[in-house]
Amino acid sequence: MVENKKKPNPIDIHVGSRIRLRRTMLGMSQEKLGESLGITFQQIQKYEKGTNRVGASRLQNISSILNVPVSFFFEDAPGDGGSGMAESPSSNYVVDFLSSSEGLQLNRAFVKISDPKVRRKLVDLVKALAAEAESE
Repeated sequence: MVENKKKPNPIDIHVGSRIRLRRTMLGMSQEKLGESLGITFQQIQKYEKGTNRVGASRLQNISSILNVPVSFFFEDAPGDGGSGMAESPSSNYVVDFLSSSEGLQLNRAFVKISDPKVRRKLVDLVKALAAEAESE
């Protein structure tokens, strides 16, 4: 039992990484999230690393502040019992992309485009560039 206390639970690590993902997608600092919750940024760091487990009421508050459903934090969680297993690799790719500097910059810029036609054209452009890169 003592060994389990030293190593964070994989679910706690996953939930923490999803908190970090969403927080960075919104461009929010650990300090700002901590202030909104009435806790220190160090506590946010511990949640994001999975060192400290996030309680149910605190997770509910975090989901409200980050404007996502609580289920967002458990998507593609380890030991998920096989639900959505076929989508897992692509979902991990999305998480990896959005965790990168380029992915965050692209996401932040894209959501600022209010015209759906412009967004559609941008998606078409990126697809065309990807197809061109594959054919080389």
